[in-house]
Amino acid sequence: MSEDEQQGVVFPAGPDGRRSTAALGRAVTADALRPVDAAGALAAERETNWRGGYLTHFRRLVEAGLPSATAARAIADAGLTALHARMRVSGPDGETPLDGLATAPAGRTMHTAEVRGSAEPERELSLPFHGGRLRGDALLRQLDTWVAAGVVEPSCAEAVRTVAAHPEWLALPDSTVVVLGAGAEMGPLTALLRWGARVAGVDLPRTALWTRVLDTARGSAGTLLVPVDEPGAEADPARAGADLITEVPAVADWLATVPGRPVLGNYVYADGATNVRVSTAVDALTVRLTAERPEAALAFLATPTDVFAVPADAVAQSVRAYADRSRGAKLLGRPLRTVSGGRLLQRAYVPGTDPGIADSLVAQQGPNYALAKRLQRWRATTARTAGTTVSMNVAPPTRTRSVVKNRALAAAYAGAHRFGVEIFEPATSNVLMAALLVHDLHTGGGPAHAHPWQDEAHEAAHGGLWRAAYQPRSALGLAALLGYGAARG
Repeated sequence: MSEDEQQGVVFPAGPDGRRSTAALGRAVTADALRPVDAAGALAAERETNWRGGYLTHFRRLVEAGLPSATAARAIADAGLTALHARMRVSGPDGETPLDGLATAPAGRTMHTAEVRGSAEPERELSLPFHGGRLRGDALLRQLDTWVAAGVVEPSCAEAVRTVAAHPEWLALPDSTVVVLGAGAEMGPLTALLRWGARVAGVDLPRTALWTRVLDTARGSAGTLLVPVDEPGAEADPARAGADLITEVPAVADWLATVPGRPVLGNYVYADGATNVRVSTAVDALTVRLTAERPEAALAFLATPTDVFAVPADAVAQSVRAYADRSRGAKLLGRPLRTVSGGRLLQRAYVPGTDPGIADSLVAQQGPNYALAKRLQRWRATTARTAGTTVSMNVAPPTRTRSVVKNRALAAAYAGAHRFGVEIFEPATSNVLMAALLVHDLHTGGGPAHAHPWQDEAHEAAHGGLWRAAYQPRSALGLAALLGYGAARG
């Protein structure tokens, strides 16, 4: 579809009529920084190479918020305000402001088809791992192994242990988890249905996708709610689905009717600029639904390839890993740093930094992906401040289809273990992150923290990116070189 034919949530048109993703990214980043970092805002505005230069400014969005919780919350609020002020909604009668979606009439009325599974719910937490399933003591030992290796934060392992000790939590009684992106590879739909939970699924109207999702529901122990056009109609894969970019009012009105406490889970993903459009549409949906259902909880998966502030013990473990690296690594590191002008194999942190900055942004993923994921973090921060229960956890680097189709990233992931980073299989990540969601919903989103960075670091399953010896981007190229053969295989 050409830019002129785009409908629903769209980027704003500039004076020349073009819908520039770079102009939007620059403007939103600058506006987010402006309340606390005028110099940073000016630098973002003047960035001429946004595709390559966004990395610096997205790091600054984290650094500028560290001096106080007030500063971090101001950045989140200003970023969301800027996005909502700029993004537009294109329809048959022209363009309107994004915030008009809060009250816009629905283009159609959606009704509910219910698909009940035929299986018995699982009575204990088990984690798919290397072709088997970890449960009981084996699961607890693996959690200990991951903590010792710096693959997950200790709070992540503790949350999973708590869920394992309370299997009655798994079915999430009295809640309906809304999975936006029902067919998403990293979504919790399959795990939740296996545990006997009630799930409302939303995804694009694609027959193959809905055939798979409906088959999963029928073979599960849970209940899947699907939007349909006619009252009493059965779920039909050829007619199921909704386009969030164009149907925010209709989806919001339908979700307002789901039984129990709604848990609005954002698992959407799209390539390129469409990722920003659909993530913005979900944010507009969030605003509308929480106004109608103020008891609603929010759920997100944060990407590990982003910038985060991390606790002092993560810095300390990384510093030890750097000091304890092998003699060969030390001998190789010096000439590599010299010939690369210091870009390769940089130590991750200055010893004693508290908090540290884990900068795992990957240039190949691009500024649109970074903005889509950052706006989710901003929404999590503002929602927590308003008293909403929020589950937002950093997911591990995972061999998803969207990663392995990028040859450079696939190769880097194949070689990442040589630098202390563990790459997860989708089945393992899905259940691990679903268990963290269950924990958060039963504990009110986890403990209250003084600063938003601590909320983001809590329960993180970053795969080792935060605690490895080297700054991730400084090792990425070497990891890709070492992993190229394995990735091709």
